[in-house]
Amino acid sequence: MSKPDYKEILWNGVWKQNTGLVQLLGLCPILAVSSTFVNGVSLGLATIIVMMMSGAVVAALRNFIPYEIRIPVFILIIAALVTVLDLAMNAWLHSLYVVLGIFVPLIVTNCIVLARVEAYAAKNGPLASAFDGIGMGAGLVVVLSLLGGIREVLGTGMLFAGIEAIIPGTQPLHILPADYPGFLIAILPPGAFIALGCLIALRNWSEARAARRAPPTPAEPSTPEAQSA
Repeated sequence: MSKPDYKEILWNGVWKQNTGLVQLLGLCPILAVSSTFVNGVSLGLATIIVMMMSGAVVAALRNFIPYEIRIPVFILIIAALVTVLDLAMNAWLHSLYVVLGIFVPLIVTNCIVLARVEAYAAKNGPLASAFDGIGMGAGLVVVLSLLGGIREVLGTGMLFAGIEAIIPGTQPLHILPADYPGFLIAILPPGAFIALGCLIALRNWSEARAARRAPPTPAEPSTPEAQSA
């Protein structure tokens, strides 16, 4: 078995198979929690922790889990890890925990987590599976941070609202002038759909531009057998 390319695993999660921009998985939390930068990044980091740990645990136990009951066992493992994370956030980051609300426990049902456990961790080693979870989670954090930042700045003119729940004593930044009236639709659900659509279009444009700039693949030389056929 070839040695995993960890850089490729991370790049695959962040860009090539980005869960929010390419696979379009987990759209419910992506659209619901990305009203501010802090909320989006916080949920994304929580998801990274769950994906990394669940990938490593499932990969370590994959040879002991009967194939027929693998999905219920995977869900039980994910649920146990999410419960630990949920209790830890409630104890040490209670203000942020209250803001994120039901979306922390709902990581259990996030199709991103279960999809990567089934598609990757169940077939690879613990270290590679942990890196896969980090890469996929990092891709989610990128989408959530961009969406949250764009919507927050356009909607309120500020950035990092709620940062005091994580770092006491800090204050949000006023990006736009104090008399900025705000753009209400940006922080409403339609704004999330519009912003996400723009990010998807931007990524697709970037990929198409890179494909046009790529050097053409040299054609394979024809053989006498192929010419006679």
